[in-house]
Amino acid sequence: MDNKREFIITQEDNNNRLDKFLSRQNKDLSRSYLQELIDNDNVLVNGNVVKKSYKLNTDDNVEVIIPKPAELTLEAQDIPLDIIYEDKDIIVINKQPDLVVHPAPGNEDGTLVNALLYHCNNLSGINGVIRPGIVHRLDKDTSGAMVIAKNDQSHLNLAEQFKERTTKKIYLTIVDGRLKYKKGKIDAAIGRDPKDRKKMAVTSKNSKKAISRFELLEKYEKHSLVKVKLETGRTHQIRLHMGYLGHPVVGDKLYGYNHNYLTVDRQMLHSHTLGFYHPTTEEWMEFEAPLLEDMEKVLERLR
Repeated sequence: MDNKREFIITQEDNNNRLDKFLSRQNKDLSRSYLQELIDNDNVLVNGNVVKKSYKLNTDDNVEVIIPKPAELTLEAQDIPLDIIYEDKDIIVINKQPDLVVHPAPGNEDGTLVNALLYHCNNLSGINGVIRPGIVHRLDKDTSGAMVIAKNDQSHLNLAEQFKERTTKKIYLTIVDGRLKYKKGKIDAAIGRDPKDRKKMAVTSKNSKKAISRFELLEKYEKHSLVKVKLETGRTHQIRLHMGYLGHPVVGDKLYGYNHNYLTVDRQMLHSHTLGFYHPTTEEWMEFEAPLLEDMEKVLERLR
């Protein structure tokens, strides 16, 4: 059964935009979802369909119809999860490589979402679909710490933290070449590669600000172990920024060199530390995901 919310506009909200009013009044719903409700004629003002830019008048009657969340047709699959922490609101895992986060063409099952559907029975209803709360993503071949929301409140809270960059994200990566800098900051905007729309690139055109801070941890004959702290979270940011320095991530088939001295099966990139405020208790929480066996073995060979 659909859920309906009703508001009578007071003098205080006279002449305010409909979308901004709804965002203030419905903190449990994302802005994008509210926009979708307006676009799909699920928001009525005095019984009429209006646009998101509609200016409210005193005594207007606003009805918001929230359709019942659609059930997922995805299959729950018993895929092992390395769980670092779990409570009623969140799960923190150490994601294994070769695990896609969510289904997509070519990867319809065997994903983290399929595993979560098997593990959890209380899943987020954000965006009108009952599904696990995937708040942020790691590339298929990137391992390490990820947080997943188990309910709408946690999803919205964590999504806002990632958006406002109050989270802490530190990665470990093995890169080609001997890094000559001990520490540094990379400030290089990232956008779609104008020559290949399937790739991202460091570019000044149609791009977004991207900042990474790095620290050299160990140096080997032809490689380096580097710690990277993200100040922004752009797609493929570390892979692009290290390549921009002339030190691409070892095993990166998309942005790295053709040669692979270490004959690894995936990119040597690991989400090591993840910190955020708990969405309910507001307590600062910080988790470390141990390096996985394949990356540890590469480091043993290099040492």
